Amino acid sequence: MHQRAAEARLNPADRTAIVDHAAALVEQIRAETKPTTMSRFLGEYGLSTKEGIALMCLAEAMLRVPDTFTIDALISDKIVSGDWARHLGSGSPLVNASTWALLLTGNVLTEDETQGLVHNLRGVVRRLGEPIVRTAIARAMTELGEQFVLGRTIEEAMQRAATSEQRGYTYSYDMLGEAARTEEDAARYQAAYAEAITAIARDASTSSVRDNPGISVKLSALHPRYEYGKRATAVPALIERAGNLARQAAAGNIGFNLDAEEADRLDLSLDIVDALLGDPDLADWDGFGVVVQAYAQRAAPVIAWLDERARHYQRRIMVRLVKGAYWDTEIKRAQTLGLAGFPVFTRKIHTDISYLACARQLLNRQDRIYPQFATHNAHTAAAVLAMSPPGPHYELQRLHGMGEALHELLRTEHETRCRIYAPVGSHQDLLAYLVRRLLENGANS
Repeated sequence: MHQRAAEARLNPADRTAIVDHAAALVEQIRAETKPTTMSRFLGEYGLSTKEGIALMCLAEAMLRVPDTFTIDALISDKIVSGDWARHLGSGSPLVNASTWALLLTGNVLTEDETQGLVHNLRGVVRRLGEPIVRTAIARAMTELGEQFVLGRTIEEAMQRAATSEQRGYTYSYDMLGEAARTEEDAARYQAAYAEAITAIARDASTSSVRDNPGISVKLSALHPRYEYGKRATAVPALIERAGNLARQAAAGNIGFNLDAEEADRLDLSLDIVDALLGDPDLADWDGFGVVVQAYAQRAAPVIAWLDERARHYQRRIMVRLVKGAYWDTEIKRAQTLGLAGFPVFTRKIHTDISYLACARQLLNRQDRIYPQFATHNAHTAAAVLAMSPPGPHYELQRLHGMGEALHELLRTEHETRCRIYAPVGSHQDLLAYLVRRLLENGANS
């Protein structure tokens, strides 16, 4: 950590200027910005209330039910006439009540409070009827879905993105879904990525890959056994599958980013990156990108390695720097395995320092690396601006549904380039992604 702190160190004048700039950004956003869709939604549906938590639990169950008749039966059977106290903890739609309460309010529900949720839901259903409750919850999930997911299909997402693109934003699309569990899953994700690349390439209207939309690909979605024990079979298969998609993206002149994975897959990911960087079919293409997670203790060495490989292959690549997406998983896995330490930093301040150190590394290697800084933090954005002179030699990124006001302010007042990371998928794929976004939406507080 001492080395990262030395690399990130700012002189007192710069530090003061960054803090003042960040504070000014926050004050301006609060003074000028209308409530976001999420803020209005939380105000209307009260997800921080016991009633809102109860509805989220029912919504979680509804996402796994295929038709309206069965949903109405579920509502009637499980809420109006069910003995909830007997079923708690054994598969009922309210099993996750304390989980949702912890996510949304920071509190764990007691048994009495959980039974109070049941009473609230019973009253709502008896008063309004199953179809109205089903419709209301469907609307709630649609609101949340549209807040965090750009579209159900790539065509719908691109249509919604057109307005922001006209204002100067670019996009990186992500086909929503968790890791493949079977070869059939992997084939389906491969086909979805290929279809999306074809559609995105039609919208690539400039000669510069940096100005065109791109796609983000999860390696774990392309192989069901993406793990160290299956290295001999998984890595060659993934080089072939990811390589086919990368060549398709190169032909369409769009960006292609390999998304970050958990730490135990990092070595495998780097083997695949090295193979793709050395692919002669991709030699003249600057659109290949890699995501680096600043909360990882190996983040800075990975950036140095990427720079070395780019120089070795005479390539220019893109590197998206993020804070990190699987912190709780990394901590729990290390504890379960009884490891002596963690692969990630365990204090937020250390992750922030690592991010700034990695940002400086990227800005110092721009002859081979195009830096992409993904952040919703005003101080981090102000620090990046302070460490780099103005110009189109890097870009800021945000998630669809988060950080809109900050990035619009940076774009209009500082002429920063901004790319929006935009998930695409149906409601069946929404829940796991939604939980991560709800967690991240309050991460700074």
